[in-house]
Amino acid sequence: MTKITAAEVNKLRQSTGAGMMDCKKALVEAEGDFDKAISVLRKKGQKVADQRADRESSEGAAVAKINADCTVGIAIVVGCETDFVGKNDSFIALANEIADIALKCSTKEEVLASDFGGMTVADKLIEQTGVIGEKIDLNAFERLEAPYVGSYVHINKIAALVGFSAKVEKAEELAKDVAMQVASMGATTLSYKDFDPAFIASETDARIAVIEKDNEERVRMDKTPKNVPSYISMAQLTPEVLAKAEEDAKAELKAEGKPEQIWDRILPGKMERFISDNTTLDQEKCLLDQTFIKDDKMNVEKYVASYGDVKVTDFKRVSLG
Repeated sequence: MTKITAAEVNKLRQSTGAGMMDCKKALVEAEGDFDKAISVLRKKGQKVADQRADRESSEGAAVAKINADCTVGIAIVVGCETDFVGKNDSFIALANEIADIALKCSTKEEVLASDFGGMTVADKLIEQTGVIGEKIDLNAFERLEAPYVGSYVHINKIAALVGFSAKVEKAEELAKDVAMQVASMGATTLSYKDFDPAFIASETDARIAVIEKDNEERVRMDKTPKNVPSYISMAQLTPEVLAKAEEDAKAELKAEGKPEQIWDRILPGKMERFISDNTTLDQEKCLLDQTFIKDDKMNVEKYVASYGDVKVTDFKRVSLG
């Protein structure tokens, strides 16, 4: 029987992260051959991976990385089965190592095929599945390129990237704030201009139906019914619709007996409320139209504009689950 030293076991352990007894058994089986021992551990990982293929890897770590000149960013999720493993320092370190590799890649497939210490990332995930005893996978990969890219990571659960048209003064502060907005509020698109008309139409019907049903219950409980909007997106507020809303507002002011000479001071507020009441889809789904989380007196678009001649070009978001 080949004699295995503690130094050899420790070397294999440092290389693979496997437990001491697993490393010793692998070296014994490989008759002291280091490379063969790694292969033994990898085969064990593949066996465990096959056994756990149908498991959910909904826990893990979300990581974002930005290159040195802040023009490219990536966000990934390395998944595992339990929160206990996902919070482990060695698991988070593994996720960060994979993120460093991912920063040089354009697709998830390219990440998995990239070198990780003499094996592919895909093989490393299989190896670690055997080491940890849980399904380990690269669940998400997003890449963003822009003149300036910033990021925000929320306790390794959500990672967000935001691209800007230019690097401005205090760009890092701006990027962090907007990326935090992306992470927190879950926008799905940049602007209402990105919506498909069919999607807006179906959402309009669905939202009105929900409010009308809720109002039936509110009336039954002797509560004031909610306003039922006619529209839900700025895409629906044509010049004709806005002109009609202004005429209606003027008619209200006249009916209220307000002097016509002060209408110009009141109308802007009424139109602002009309637009707010009839763009709920935009406020929920469109990043630029969302109320800024740090100042509810402005939306994200106005906050970005406060930094000068700069615009948001794109954003990405990944999360556990």
